[in-house]
Amino acid sequence: MATEQDSAEELSTVVELKTTSVPPPRKPSGAKVRMTGQQRREQLLSVGRKLFAEKGFETVTVEEIAAKAGVSKPVVYEHFGGKEGLYAVVVDREMNYLLDSISQSLTGSRNEGASARELVEQAGMALFNYIDSNPQGFRILVRDSPVTTQTGSFASLMVDIATQVEDVLAAEFKAHGINDKFAPMYSQMLVGMVAFTGQWWLDVRKPKKEEVVSHLVNLAWNGLRNLDSKPSLAGKKNT
Repeated sequence: MATEQDSAEELSTVVELKTTSVPPPRKPSGAKVRMTGQQRREQLLSVGRKLFAEKGFETVTVEEIAAKAGVSKPVVYEHFGGKEGLYAVVVDREMNYLLDSISQSLTGSRNEGASARELVEQAGMALFNYIDSNPQGFRILVRDSPVTTQTGSFASLMVDIATQVEDVLAAEFKAHGINDKFAPMYSQMLVGMVAFTGQWWLDVRKPKKEEVVSHLVNLAWNGLRNLDSKPSLAGKKNT
């Protein structure tokens, strides 16, 4: 006859079998994973960056940003205070990235004893590498702040770059007997030429960026090498 102990052991075995045979609960396949605050912020920046590049700041709305991100409008306001705040962060990131890229190329080349021409080449390639790898970012900078304006993110960025190029030109001017007081003016000319060419290349993408930069440097450098120390207009002056 089965004792109470045998019955208890059998019951324990049955319970154990039932318990181990039940699979753990599974999350529904369509369940959304909740983002952290930082992840949500980065998602909104990515969505906003894409929309600003495609449509421009004025056209994009908070509603559109929220809809693309799959959130409500208050979420956008919570993270950035509105469209303006989000745009400011996007532009600030792009400006810093581009300026750092060009500054590092100039600093690295100087440390390696590069010639003035090589410095100009490296700066030009840094800009075109940025355009090539970050077309959305460059489009944002030039779309809402064209290089023809005196204020705005892209214009101020070009001024910063021109200041760095100015040092390179000043040294070359002294070496060739040209008054270096004109170096700031020539640096603006040189940077402006490269910036406008970059805007053109952003859409056409032909020829290859290396070829474009080589032609830019060819025009700039050969022109600089043959500068008149005291230039004047060839035509008659109108009185």
